[in-house]
Amino acid sequence: MKFAYHATMCPPEQYLPLAIAAEEAGFDTFTFPDSICYPKEGSDVYPYNDDGTRDFLDGVPFLEPFVAIPYLAARTEKLRFTTSVVKLAVRQPVVVAKQLSTLGVMIGDRFGFGVGISPWPEDFLACQVPWEKRGKRMDEMMEIVNGLMSGDYFGYQGEIFQIDPIKLCPVPEHHIPLLVGGHAKPALRRAAKLGDGWVSAGSSLQELRDMIAQIEAFKKDFGRENAPFEYHAMTEAAYSVEGLADLADAGVTEVIIAFRNPYDAEPDTQSVEEKIGMINWYAENVIRPHREG
Repeated sequence: MKFAYHATMCPPEQYLPLAIAAEEAGFDTFTFPDSICYPKEGSDVYPYNDDGTRDFLDGVPFLEPFVAIPYLAARTEKLRFTTSVVKLAVRQPVVVAKQLSTLGVMIGDRFGFGVGISPWPEDFLACQVPWEKRGKRMDEMMEIVNGLMSGDYFGYQGEIFQIDPIKLCPVPEHHIPLLVGGHAKPALRRAAKLGDGWVSAGSSLQELRDMIAQIEAFKKDFGRENAPFEYHAMTEAAYSVEGLADLADAGVTEVIIAFRNPYDAEPDTQSVEEKIGMINWYAENVIRPHREG
């Protein structure tokens, strides 16, 4: 089992000391959320918190992962970074592939690219991207990003995107995994068909068992049952050694640890010292016994 620390949209000045502390404590990964902007007016729906609204995000600081991660990677030695998850469908695929290839070249095999579809039409409107056919757009973007990361000339003729053959230089020698977020059946199918892993937020142990089984069935349908695959989960079961054993039995390969609910409406008032204390507590009481056991 691997361990990722989620800083839950903390004040920007806390990211560096928290990343250093997580690495020193034995965490494997530091994961980043993503949000472009908060609309003054628009739909008020969010699928991952208890009341289904997104008011809690107004004024919450989100850093751009492609800018923040290189800074933190340069100040750490072996910590891996992931996104959970970047709203890929509102972006331009060639530009994303260029950012991704540069990141992979600069920090080495220390990045996993978590991707998803924004649930908000306002994100698409702000980025001047059509809301319609967003699922198809997402699928094509994943294919384009993977194709361009090959380092060879790559062209694409899809329903949404048409790209004449082009080549990116440089590209990393290693493959950067695409980790698909989302709990709906289309997201599970997308992860099985096009992804190298799946990211879950807030699911129970039984929900994780059910969704992982569904992904494994989809992988078999697509002839990918033997492909390397990561399962990342933010879940209450990850806060005990016994829970980790159950999660490993379910197929989870990495747990995401957030000592503050990232979907909580309450403001983040904890000091960086308090957060480092919780990082060290988890390392001493969960990570170390799990690894020694």
